[in-house]
Order: sequence, then structure tokens, then C-alpha cells
Amino acid sequence: MRKFLLLMGILVLTASNSFGAKIPEEVRAYINQEIPNTEIRFDGVMVLPSNTIYLPLYPSLFSDIKTLSIKETYPAGKTLAQEPDIVIFNNDFVLMKVLSDKEGHRTVLHLAQPPVEVRTALLPQDMLVPSGLIIPENIKGIIGNLKIDTKGEDIIKVNNDDSFEEFLKQSEPINPQTLISQLANKSVYVTTNYSKNIQVVEPAKASPSYSLAQKSIPIDVKAVNNGKFLLVTSYDRPFIDVVSVADSRFIKQIAINSNPEQILLDEENNKAYVTSPAESMIFVIDLKNMALCQKIKINGYCEHIILSDGKLFYVDKFQNEIWAIELTNEYRLRDIGKFPNVSALAFANNKLFISSRTKSRIAVIDYDTLGLINEFTTVNKPTAMLTHGNILYVLGSQNNEIQVLDTVSNTISGEIKLGTGGYSSGLKRITDNKDLAIVTDLKNNYYSIIDLNSGTLIKTYELNIPIKDVIIADKVRLFE
Repeated sequence: MRKFLLLMGILVLTASNSFGAKIPEEVRAYINQEIPNTEIRFDGVMVLPSNTIYLPLYPSLFSDIKTLSIKETYPAGKTLAQEPDIVIFNNDFVLMKVLSDKEGHRTVLHLAQPPVEVRTALLPQDMLVPSGLIIPENIKGIIGNLKIDTKGEDIIKVNNDDSFEEFLKQSEPINPQTLISQLANKSVYVTTNYSKNIQVVEPAKASPSYSLAQKSIPIDVKAVNNGKFLLVTSYDRPFIDVVSVADSRFIKQIAINSNPEQILLDEENNKAYVTSPAESMIFVIDLKNMALCQKIKINGYCEHIILSDGKLFYVDKFQNEIWAIELTNEYRLRDIGKFPNVSALAFANNKLFISSRTKSRIAVIDYDTLGLINEFTTVNKPTAMLTHGNILYVLGSQNNEIQVLDTVSNTISGEIKLGTGGYSSGLKRITDNKDLAIVTDLKNNYYSIIDLNSGTLIKTYELNIPIKDVIIADKVRLFE
């Protein structure tokens, strides 16, 4: 019966009320129509493409309306696209623009006689207020119980000059590294085993520009929402930290009461699967609301998790047993079988590819019958695998090479020589470009960019900092 166990998907319901960050759908639709590409953050803050920030104010009671429209603006007669300082809708929902005073402090419009819609409204009580925001005395009632940081004490940005990490003192290479077009308008985030901080590096640079201080050494980091946020799991920390890249702050902590480790993104469904091996649990995060939405109880100590074709695959580290969770089939759990020293999993054309690091071999399993289709020798010390269409890329750590396999015929079709001369430790797709992958070299501190369509090496970059992992995401405009 172990092969056909049903997993318990425990739905975690989060109560919402008028003080939460749920923006009324009619307001959301109006804003998206008037100013496309406006980011309505999960805590209610709105960021326009121009980087203008609006704070939402909820009325104590919404007015009953048929069609949403703007009732009043300050200055008067403005459209939303003209970015007025205050926008009052006919349902009494209010938007207040974040301004800068003469001293550069963040504030909102100060009126001698604020409209009643503003005076009687309330900011979302779970909102992360822009650092140092000053609220005029005559509308301080909008704060409620909301905490406002007035000293910038929650800013986690650390400049190199203020850091005590010795490895940051190195300079750029004598011969500048050239920027490839694929990394234009990207940011590079680097984690190390020697620091709690996430290093932020400009592409083609060797030294970080600054770092984002963390509470503990990160285990896994993923960039989500077009690079606007980082999800971070850390050692001995029962939270998934959410970092806002634009203002360099912890914007939220998702408490899960266990130690989370690997983060797996499901961008199609806007979810993240986060493993907790010690608890035999997989947590599902709703990336739209940045909230825990489900718990999946599993068998064993989970590692090497992958998502493919509506299925989660993972290895029970202690039993050397591989399991599949059929997400679209009532979370049915299938026992694939025991395989020694599994280093990576991949799934393509209804076949599961299993690599053994110590034996340098790959087994191919038919998912329907669980029968062995093929087994063959692969690159030395296979550490990671990645599928792209009908192609499987297998990273060999020992000789810094990638084997290219055709998953239809199960034959080797080529190889990529990385030439880094160190120890290749990771191969993964770049989140914001599905046709590119990044390979990290743990020993010599290189990262290489691979074209998955052509199966070729595009460029290798050197870093002046120790590498554990490298994350590449779209560059985000900072709130300075």
C-alpha cells in the first residue's frame, strides 16, 4: 500500500478583514487599466512603473457604488496617471502618495484640513511602511497599531566600506570582464559559506556593490516576482524570510515552525514548494500573497526535490528511496524504488533520470511501469541535471563538463567543456530567461552562462568572493 498512499494536503486558511492588505478588486482593476504594470504588493503598497509609491487607506465602511470612479484628487482635477498626491475614490478608498520633504524625509501631503475620507481611514495593519515615513499630526489616526520605523533601523543594506568581511577588500581583475547582452539589466546575488550576508554584484563585475544582511547563513535563495523579492531559508531559523530588493528590507517572515531548506518555484501556478526534511513536510507558499497556503506530509527526509509534469519527485536521504507526488491526482504518493547515492533527479518524456554520484551512472525509469529502461555511464561525479525540451544536461563536477543527452533516444548527443579547472557545484535555469542556465564553480569562484537551446558555453565570469550559490534575476529599481 506504500506505493498508493494519499498525502494529506492541509489547507491553511488565512483570515482577512478590512484592516488587511487585500485591495478591493474594483480598485485593483481600475489601477491596472489606468497605469498598466503597477505592482500592487502583497502588503498593500503600490509601486508605479515610475517608482512612485502609493499607500492605501481603507475606509471604516465602504460606500455602496455601481461603478468605481475618482471622486476627488489633491491637486484637484487630476487623473490617476498624473500621479496626484491624494486620490479619493467614490467608494471612499484612498491612495496617498509618498513624498519627500525639504530634508529628504519620506512623508505624505500635509493639509490644514484633511478630507474626512483620510481622517477616518486606516492603513493596512500588516503593511511594511516605507522607512522613516513621517505622518502629519492631524492624520496620525490612520496609523492604528502599525509600527513605523523612523530611524531606518530595519534596513539590511550593508555597504562594502561598512563591512567587516575581509574577502570584500579585493579589487577588480586587471583585465575588465565584458558584459554579455543576456545579463544586461540583471542583478547577481551570491551566497557564501563564510557569511550571513547575500552579496549583490553587478554582472561582469568581480566584487559586490553591497550586501543584504541576513539573520543566519542562507541555505537557499530564490528570486521571485521579476526579481523584486528574495525568498530566503537559513540555518536554524523556522522562517522563510521575504526580502524586498527595492528598499533592502525584510518585508515579511513566513513562520512554519520547522527548519525549511530547499525552495522550488512553480512559476506557472505562482507557488513555491519549500522542504522541511526534519519534519517530513513540504510547505506550499502562495507567491501572490506571500503566505503559507498548504502543507504536504511526506515520507522520509526529503532532498533533491524537482517539479515536472504536475509531479514532485524527491529522494529520502536516509532510505535511498525515491518518491513521486502526483499533485493533480489527489496527491497520490508513488514509491519509485531504492537507488544508492542519488545525486540528482530529472524527468522528461514520462521517464525519470536518476544519477549516482559515486558510480557516475544514470538509470532511466519508465514512470508508468517503474521498469528500468536503460542504465549507462555518465560524466565523473554527476552533481546536477537539467532538462530543456527533449535535452538533458548532466553536470560532471570532477572534470568541469556537461554531458548533453537526447531524452527520446536516451543517447549522448554532445558535451560542453567549462574549463574552469575547479569543482563545478551547481547547474540551474536562470529564472527570468528559460533558455539560459548558470553553472557555479565552488572551488575557483566562477560562474558560467550556458545557452540551453544550442548547448553552448556563452561566458564565464570570475568573482572575488567565495561562492556557494549564484542567483541571477532582473534588476530592480532601488528606493533610495
